[in-house]
Amino acid sequence: METRVAVIGIIVEKPESAEKVNAVLHDYSDYIIGRMGIPYRQKGISIISIAMDAPQDAISALSGKLGRIPGVGVKAAFAKSF
Repeated sequence: METRVAVIGIIVEKPESAEKVNAVLHDYSDYIIGRMGIPYRQKGISIISIAMDAPQDAISALSGKLGRIPGVGVKAAFAKSF
């Protein structure tokens, strides 16, 4: 199956949503190349970036599941096909 490289940006505005975010990310851990999390204490949010190499459907599914968690914003950016 063809895979794509993508970066997913996640902003967690509700601290109580962090556990659900981590659970969803764990479900897709086979596709995750790397992860960086930054707590922005002054604003009370967390910023997470995820680098992935996965089928298009898996990236879209992950983004969708994260976006349905209350207090979580998600955007994905894809690399051009090689």
